Amino acid sequence: MDALRWLRHWFHAPASRAFPPETMQAIRNAIAEGEARHDGEICFAVEARLPPRFMLGGRGARARAENVFGELRVWDTERRTGVLIYILLADHTIEIVADRGVAARVPAQAWDRVTALMVDKFREGDWRGGALAGIHATHVLLAHRLPPVAGKRDELPDQPIIL
Repeated sequence: MDALRWLRHWFHAPASRAFPPETMQAIRNAIAEGEARHDGEICFAVEARLPPRFMLGGRGARARAENVFGELRVWDTERRTGVLIYILLADHTIEIVADRGVAARVPAQAWDRVTALMVDKFREGDWRGGALAGIHATHVLLAHRLPPVAGKRDELPDQPIIL
């Protein structure tokens, strides 16, 4: 076990410090507005630190993101077009998990560009700007690869989640 990592997770500030209610509302609005332009469903989740069971098991941010993808039922859309943007603050990590319908149309490298945009803003301390840049870039990708479908309904909540 990495003692420094444990300490970083144990003492990390709450996620609400980086993502206060006004920022969460802006994220919700950005998700809702952009989803009208494509067939995807975006879920945004942020977590200050890994749960102890992930730390004890030596699992990292990707494993946790995949777990959250399942817990939040991002996979449960009619055409398998859910996308989770997961941020783990203690590890300074962003993971994007796309369901099969998206992964079949959007190359994995495209998500690297989305996370790079977010990282640039986050390094400057601009949590709101980084989140909104990532959401916007995700909307652009999905609009290009998954055009809107007539009669599409909103299948996942647009409200971002602090875990």
